[in-house]
Amino acid sequence: MGHNVAQKLIAAHLLAGDMTAGREIALRIDQALTQDATGTLVMLELEALGLDRARTEVSVQYVDHNLLQTDSRNAEDHAFLRSACHRFGLWYSKPGNGVSHPTHMQRFGIPGKTLAGSDSHTPAAGSLGMLAIGLGGIEVAMAIAGEPVYLRMPHIWGVRLTGELPAWVSAKDVILEMLRRHGVKGGVDRIIEYHGPGLAHLTAMDRHVIANMGAELGATTTVFPADDQVREFLRAERREHDFVELLADPDATYDVTDEIDLSSLEPLIALPSSPGNVVTVREAAGRPVDQVVIGSSANPGLRDFAVVAAIVSGRQAHPRVSLDVNPSSRQILQDLTKMGATFALISAGARLHQSGCMGCIGMGQAPANGHNSLRTVPRNFPGRSGTREDSVFLCSPESAAAAALTGQITDPRDLPHLLGIDYPRLELPAESSVNTAMLEPPPAPAEQVELVKGANISSLPGFPPLPDRVEAPVALKVGDDVSTDEILPAGAHVLPYRSNIPKLAEFTFAQIDENYAGRAHACRDSGHIVVGGANYGQGSSREHAVIAPRYLGLRVVLAVSFARIHWQNLANFGVLALEFGDAGDYHRVEQGDILVLEGLRDAMASGGTEITVRNTTRDQLYSTRHRLSERQRAMVLAGGVIPWIRGGSAAGG
Repeated sequence: MGHNVAQKLIAAHLLAGDMTAGREIALRIDQALTQDATGTLVMLELEALGLDRARTEVSVQYVDHNLLQTDSRNAEDHAFLRSACHRFGLWYSKPGNGVSHPTHMQRFGIPGKTLAGSDSHTPAAGSLGMLAIGLGGIEVAMAIAGEPVYLRMPHIWGVRLTGELPAWVSAKDVILEMLRRHGVKGGVDRIIEYHGPGLAHLTAMDRHVIANMGAELGATTTVFPADDQVREFLRAERREHDFVELLADPDATYDVTDEIDLSSLEPLIALPSSPGNVVTVREAAGRPVDQVVIGSSANPGLRDFAVVAAIVSGRQAHPRVSLDVNPSSRQILQDLTKMGATFALISAGARLHQSGCMGCIGMGQAPANGHNSLRTVPRNFPGRSGTREDSVFLCSPESAAAAALTGQITDPRDLPHLLGIDYPRLELPAESSVNTAMLEPPPAPAEQVELVKGANISSLPGFPPLPDRVEAPVALKVGDDVSTDEILPAGAHVLPYRSNIPKLAEFTFAQIDENYAGRAHACRDSGHIVVGGANYGQGSSREHAVIAPRYLGLRVVLAVSFARIHWQNLANFGVLALEFGDAGDYHRVEQGDILVLEGLRDAMASGGTEITVRNTTRDQLYSTRHRLSERQRAMVLAGGVIPWIRGGSAAGG
């Protein structure tokens, strides 16, 4: 029986385990990337690990999230990151060079390679035929240090594409259709692999859009074959020598199957406040719009900006609309300018911002309360924009441009008769404006490089081992689909403290309950418990969403189910993640209840998965289970991966 692309990638990098769904496997990692919102901790973790030099083929530190330098803190962090790249042997992408995912794809992505990234949208590189996985920072630090990446072997979900996208419909509508069908949990424990004749009509950057937002389905990653479209992309980037064909075998099979006829799709939009809340643009049409934001890792290609420029060319944005444009890379901004598209955008009233994530992560461009914002970004979780009571919609560049001109949600297919605008037929340059000026290669190995640590850089806090008995209050109870944006927000007010854990912890769960941090700190020594619903911890890979509550004394999270990366992060920092044996028991626990867990160390060491939780407040017992591997159990017992490694228990260490 033949292999699909995902199986070929895994088999070529498999160090331990077998490709049986649900079993833990270990993978060799070729490349790694970090971004500044998570990278400061990664660099501190590399220091704690005592790393000499990076042991991957290539590792890159991007500065793309926290670009607003409103005081000295961000500048100090950038100086620290650059010094750490010199110390540990990473490439350094300067502020303003571009968003990590499209920039890595342009400059470093190679078919057939593995990539570990401390950002949940790392799977975007699957557009080139890579196995790219988003992870917590400590796991990326381990990969940079030459250790394997561990995960449970996913099911392979084959999605066959046929047909060709019609006018006014683009790649964003493909992934929104997947979210409309399957929701934010549809991809859990799966790798999505796209195949079929429809691929011939999707460029590598179109595929990037789809692979990027596979994270919103909860998928482990997304892969595409490395075919002629990938060869053409690499040729345009003057890297055709890096092309390696990687195709599924003709008789390849998949664990789960689906099919999309691209020609049948229409413009779609995700309503506030979930990427899974998808309807047709026609259904949402007529709602007033006050802001349109173009650009992010979810729509990063030259085409995604050029099509907006062509639609608004010679016209003005609606008087009520703020049209914000965030170029995804310096290189793409150069190409836009050469095409005259930058002039068309500025003439239409667009506000041109830095090349970076910006509004996607709440770093500026926060919308007004009670006003609708249409964005070509991947996420619209509550408050992610920087406005607590925001109203953010996710859509394609075509739908965003239509709203920018009309001042309301408008099906872009209506533009011909509304404004006399025909669908643009773009002529993009055959070769990119390759720009490496802001990419600094690692210097040759030298004697110890001193890390530049400003006043805002603190060391990683140490955490004690798991006790045998936990008796602690439920400091917070939350519902389903709570995101890491809600556990530990980003944005201009919080991100500057990303390397200062004691200060960062003050913002924990602030969007849900601003009194949580104070309650948790009051019982920090004895510890506390958080109770969650289904898909707890979805979204961003930021391990801060574990470290900050752990600093405040979090010992156990008891939930109906967990999102993959956050579940791994909890184990990495010694927090016990338990699932209700009976999901109905979730409704029997209330905030403030005292829960008791006994015999934990013996239960974990013996390999058992069942743990009984006693609610002394209500005189109830709950059957719970964990899904930790032997390796993860040892980490939790030690208090986290770093003390586990220091104890000499890591593989190879």
